[in-house]
Amino acid sequence: MRERQLSQDARRAREFEAFVAGAAGRLLRAATLLTAEADDDNPRARRLLAHSLAHTYACWDRLRGEDPYARARQYLATRFARAAWHQYGGFGRARPHPGSALAALAPRERLILVLRLYEGVAEEQTAALLGLPTERVRTICDRATATLLHPPRGPAPTVLGAEVAPS
Repeated sequence: MRERQLSQDARRAREFEAFVAGAAGRLLRAATLLTAEADDDNPRARRLLAHSLAHTYACWDRLRGEDPYARARQYLATRFARAAWHQYGGFGRARPHPGSALAALAPRERLILVLRLYEGVAEEQTAALLGLPTERVRTICDRATATLLHPPRGPAPTVLGAEVAPS
């Protein structure tokens, strides 16, 4: 009986190691996009990934045919959303890395954009995961995409040596 348990534990560990070897890189990239940190300096993303993988390992035996990547991604997204909500009073603005492509977006916009465009999650699934209407997810995704494609202009440049005529 003890040998059987050890054998099952070893098989479980091998299966999970194989899963991590294949999925950790993509999950870390998704977490880095969510946190809008630099690729080489992403402690929040790494912490999100560690929690997500730990949760996936804890429920590994109960997956029963469910996609472990989808479970890990779901936990990653909900943990990010919860942290953003508690840390910044709703989905307020975090302090993303200024060099991040997604730095101009609010956490909710980043979350929806990453799930929809980077991860390829359907609008309906994203809406169900976040508890939002599908139309709201579509609107937020469209607005975030527009912000990235057409960033707001900065202030007009000042012209040196220009004199103002008296009125």
